[in-house]
Parts: sequence; structure tokens; C-alpha cells
Amino acid sequence: MTQQLTKVKNEYDGYKSKSKYDDASDVIQRTDVIRLRTQAIAAIERTTGRTSVYYEQAKSILNDNDNDYNKLSAIIGIVDSANIDIQAGYLKSLEELIHGDIFADFLEMAQHLVDNNYKDAAAVIAGSTLEAHIKQLCSKFGISTDNNGKPKKADMLNAELIKSNAYSKLDQKNVTAWLGLRNSAAHGCYTDYDKQQVSLLISSIRDFLTRNPA
Repeated sequence: MTQQLTKVKNEYDGYKSKSKYDDASDVIQRTDVIRLRTQAIAAIERTTGRTSVYYEQAKSILNDNDNDYNKLSAIIGIVDSANIDIQAGYLKSLEELIHGDIFADFLEMAQHLVDNNYKDAAAVIAGSTLEAHIKQLCSKFGISTDNNGKPKKADMLNAELIKSNAYSKLDQKNVTAWLGLRNSAAHGCYTDYDKQQVSLLISSIRDFLTRNPA
């Protein structure tokens, strides 16, 4: 998520550590200035979106009547600000927003089904949405979702996420229970749960996704 921002910032800091000047103009070639500036703006756009204040500020700096080194320094400052704000939880990355919108649509579909007395299909869709989100969380926390080319089961991913402090142990227990209900629906054990439990499943997963964006 913030890896692209961090990479650009680290490269620029590497130049600055060798420089006698604040703008690192004595150690960065002009071609590298243009490359870093382009990469920085692209990272800001991909991470925060074209309508964010970070992207708008970066674009406005390009139009300033200033030299390329000062422009790069200012844009790197925006990169750093965006990175800090995302890591502090002050804003969601564009990737998280997209994932959130997609998964919200599936949960709306599940709610529509359960409202029309299709509890079993609703349980499968809601549970599958949860499993997809868990895999996205694994990607966010650098956890592999396969083992020697074979996909890991959701319960194993759940256990590995808790080891990475991705969410609380209470959430882990809840995820285990939600996956259990989904498995009952997927295997035709339709009497193991009722419509009310599926409605609660959907709302609980929605809350979990909101609190733990991927």
C-alpha cells in the first residue's frame, strides 16, 4: 500500500545523506531528478487518488516557477506526509477504498438475498467475501496465501494474521465462527443456522471489514 511512497522517499533520502545542500543538487543528476519526480507523483496518485489534496498539491508544485531540485524536494515532502497519514490511519489508500467498495457490494447482495429468504446463498456470499478480505489482509501484512503452490485454508490465514497483529484475538475467534457458518452453508448443512444468524453474519462481517481495511 505505502511501499511505493516509501521507496521513492528512501531513494531521495539516500541522495540527501551524501549532499552538502538541502536540495541535494550536488549529487542528483538532472535525469534522476525528473525520474524521481515522476515516480513520486505516480506513487501519490496510485496511493491517494487523483482527487486527493496530496495529488493536487503535487501537481500544483509542477506549475511553480521554481527549479527542478526545489520542486522535487517539495514533492518528496508530500510523499512523506501522505505516507505518515496513511500509516497513522488518518486516511485510507485508494487500494483500500476500492477493495472496500467491491466487498460492500457483495455484502449488499448477500443482504438482499437473506431479506428474500435465500439465507443459504446469502451465507455463502458473505463468507466468501470475508475469505477474500482475509487474503487481501495477508497481502497487506506480507503473509503468503499459499504453501508450496497450494492455497492455504482461511483458518490458517486467520491464525497467521493474528500473529502479525493484524487484528485482535476476539476478531480471530469471530472470524473462525463466521467461516464455520459459511462452511455449513457451502456443504449443505442448512439446519445448522437460521435466517437471523445469517443477517447477523453479514452485519458482523461488514463491521469487521470497516475496522480492518485491506
